Amino acid sequence: MSWNRIEGNWKQIKGKVKETWGDLTDDELDQIAGKRDILLGKIQEKYGIAQDEADKRIKEFEKSFD
Repeated sequence: MSWNRIEGNWKQIKGKVKETWGDLTDDELDQIAGKRDILLGKIQEKYGIAQDEADKRIKEFEKSFD
């Protein structure tokens, strides 16, 4: 699934994001609002990982919808 579809269906997908990245708060999920770049930054911040590692994890997450 392309990120545009994830962004468009954010309200439905938000639970899966919370399940995958449980350290993200509901407020942060609302701030992210389906924006990939904001999610990337939040994952880096919460989990203390590099941008390329966070990007890799998001790509794996995207594949789970294919």
